[in-house]
Amino acid sequence: MRPRLPFVALASLLALSITACGGSDSGSPPVQPQYQPQITNLTDSFGFQLTDVANGDGTLSYTWHNTGTMASIDRSSAISAGSVTLTLRDAAGTQVHQGPLDGTTGSVSTVAGVAGDWTVIVDFAHTTGTINFRAQKQ
Repeated sequence: MRPRLPFVALASLLALSITACGGSDSGSPPVQPQYQPQITNLTDSFGFQLTDVANGDGTLSYTWHNTGTMASIDRSSAISAGSVTLTLRDAAGTQVHQGPLDGTTGSVSTVAGVAGDWTVIVDFAHTTGTINFRAQKQ
């Protein structure tokens, strides 16, 4: 008889991965799996994508470690309805960027802030489509 440990370990890792994709340190609820969440949160690089959102509402908050004082934000969402706002706050809690992600593509830079643990907030209301952006140390 084969040991079941590899299957149990894989199932536990998958459950941990799904739980870690949503929410954050601020207690946001997990992102619904039907939105196919793809969140990459690495030092100096943060990526976010929710796919096939259908009339979705929510506010998601993440802590992101940026060793720089500015970030470049690459926006490439495809939203057909609703609104999406991205807000970044630096390690001192000062807002360094706020702008729409719906109907807006291309790159923008934040204003200068304090290096350290930044807060990334994605707020979406009655949104249909794919929400996608990346923030990187500049």
